Amino acid sequence: MKYLLVFLGSLSLLLGVLGIFLPVLPTTPFLLLSAALYLRSSQRLYNWLMSHKHLGPYIKNFQEHKAIPLRVKIVSVSLVWITLLYCAVFVAGVWWMRVMFIAIAVGVSAHILHYKTLK
Repeated sequence: MKYLLVFLGSLSLLLGVLGIFLPVLPTTPFLLLSAALYLRSSQRLYNWLMSHKHLGPYIKNFQEHKAIPLRVKIVSVSLVWITLLYCAVFVAGVWWMRVMFIAIAVGVSAHILHYKTLK
């Protein structure tokens, strides 16, 4: 079971890191899941993740404050809208796909913005 949790934690970490660069893929839930899975399977991996230069403070701030830094909010929402508007205008061939892309952008933006802003 321990190896399965390590594998799932590593997969979740990979998806979380990809989420930094891919606007629709969420970063925070995957990083929090990685921390939880590592905590239950490998103290060494959990300590490594929590002491990571970039990811550790992000996870700790979210766990403690349930908040997202302003810069992260701005970048995330901007990338979501740039990417999904591009898809709606240049990729979608039918009207319902355009509506779907815009609806996803609205939903993801609302989800990100509903969290408090970390100062």
